[in-house]
Amino acid sequence: MDIVTIIIALVAIFIAWKLLAGIVKTVALVGILIVAAIIVFGGLG
Repeated sequence: MDIVTIIIALVAIFIAWKLLAGIVKTVALVGILIVAAIIVFGGLG
C-alpha cells in the first residue's frame, strides 16, 4: 500500500470535513475514498 496516497487522502478528508457541509461534504468524502482506494489497490497503477 502506498503510504503517501493514504496520507494525501486523509488530509483531503480532513479539509473537506472542515470546509464543506451537508450533502456536498458526503459526496466529497465518498469521492476522496473511492479515488484513494483505486490508487492504493492498483486500479490506476
